[in-house]
Amino acid sequence: MHRLFIGIRPPQEVRTPLLNLMDGIRGARWQDDDQLHVTLRFIGELSRHDSNDLAEALHSIAVPPFPITIDGVGQFERKGYPRALWARIVPSEPLGQLKRKIDRTCRQLGHPDEHRKFLPHITIARLNSHSGPTADFIAAHASLRPPSFVVTNFALYESHLGEAGSRYEQIVDYPLV
Repeated sequence: MHRLFIGIRPPQEVRTPLLNLMDGIRGARWQDDDQLHVTLRFIGELSRHDSNDLAEALHSIAVPPFPITIDGVGQFERKGYPRALWARIVPSEPLGQLKRKIDRTCRQLGHPDEHRKFLPHITIARLNSHSGPTADFIAAHASLRPPSFVVTNFALYESHLGEAGSRYEQIVDYPLV
């Protein structure tokens, strides 16, 4: 089985400022450079055959390149506790269009829609109930604005789970046209 997701990998000039702010919260599991991405669609576990079908179907998606802007940081909570810190991606119609086309392709292959609303972001840390407070970090980085970048491709990734966290392997790259 292959644990898959579809995402966008930001360029180094965007990842470096994100890496540079990763400090100051006790117990945070900061993402490393190889983990920084924008998830467009989590797929989950698929057989090799279904993975190949998905990889082939994603080639049909045509969207022109478009810019992405990061604006500040935030957090996801579960049961009142912060679980992840993230850099906010400003929503845009071209990003929404790419997401909708990916979702449509996934539905056509029998993968049901995700139940969560799409909130574009780049996860920068994973937290647990023992992690330190996040309010000071969020306030200090509210004005985070690394350089905007032009999305020229998206990719199908395989996620390998391990004790040290997830390792992501790019399987197929899809240029935007």
